[in-house]
Amino acid sequence: MEKDKYVAYVGTYTHGTSVGVHVYDLDMENGYMTEKDVVPVNNASHLTKSTNGKYLYSIADEGVAVLKIDQETGGLTPINKVGIDGMRGCFLSTDSLGKFLFVAGYHDGKVTVVHTHRDGRLGSVMDGIFHKSIFSVAERNFRPHISCVNMTPDGKFLCAVDSGIDHINIYKVNQTSGKLTLLDIVRCDLESGPRLIRFGRDGRFAYVNCELSNEIIVYSYDGSGKVPKFEVIQKVDSRMDKKEIGCASSGLKISPGGKYLYCSTAGDNSVAIYEINQETGMLSKICKLPISGKYPKDIEVFPDEKTLVTLNHESNEIRFFTIDYERGLIVMKGKPIKIETPNCILISKVGEKESDVKEISAEEAAVIVTPKKGANEKSKS
Repeated sequence: MEKDKYVAYVGTYTHGTSVGVHVYDLDMENGYMTEKDVVPVNNASHLTKSTNGKYLYSIADEGVAVLKIDQETGGLTPINKVGIDGMRGCFLSTDSLGKFLFVAGYHDGKVTVVHTHRDGRLGSVMDGIFHKSIFSVAERNFRPHISCVNMTPDGKFLCAVDSGIDHINIYKVNQTSGKLTLLDIVRCDLESGPRLIRFGRDGRFAYVNCELSNEIIVYSYDGSGKVPKFEVIQKVDSRMDKKEIGCASSGLKISPGGKYLYCSTAGDNSVAIYEINQETGMLSKICKLPISGKYPKDIEVFPDEKTLVTLNHESNEIRFFTIDYERGLIVMKGKPIKIETPNCILISKVGEKESDVKEISAEEAAVIVTPKKGANEKSKS
């Protein structure tokens, strides 16, 4: 039986020697990557795939770059670029039905909705909402900076994480017009700087890392009502040493199987690995260790969950580590890959079909997000 093949797409800033989006073949057996192509994109700071798996979307100076994915090799062919009627974004995500692309605006505090055609190509801008603040625009930590936009697993609500005003705004997306309606605001601690939100595999829990307080907040999630409910059930510190100053939580990922959570921190330049309790959603520390590089802006884990990848933005490299979950260790392996200012990484299965991209159906999501009793037991992008 032929083994599955995977590629990794790595986005970079291009003000130096980097070109844009680099394409790597994954060596699953040895836990390493080999570059095979690079595609010019101006300052590719975040990447996501279309719901049908046919296109890769990348943040670009012009808005969003659209690249067609070769289903045989995973290679990329530039198609076009679409403007977003605002300043450059920092984060991209799609809805489960493949209707919309959502863009987070770090610099202008704007959430943008772009229509996607059925084949994955991008259309026109459907809506744009600016977050507001009562503080002066001169205040770095008190002006809107939207750092992440993600749909809830049931496909009902859009979460816009704002690291500037310490909010997670919850929107309803009109499935016909693409217009956004604000339903609620999840308020994080003042000056915590929420950065990214990830949902557990079964959809009942959400995880948010805060770049200023260096915490990971665990929420229970209930999307059964007209307005979703997020309840804080745990907070953990992601730093190696709580006394360490000048740290900023950066990357946040959940393993493909949903059992582990990984969080990187700039400043002390470390990665923390946690086991996720599948019943309660709570985190138990496995390890917090240095990654021998500067500013691990993004992290990823290979599909077999044995190899950790760190993108060290300031030391211009990609490093690889074998994960020993039982002993609580990560062991560096292979030579680091030199690449200037890497920003983000996305691992993709070659020839992935639409059914593979959608891990769960809308009907399944509507069921699994109903909580079980006892379940509640540095940087700019």
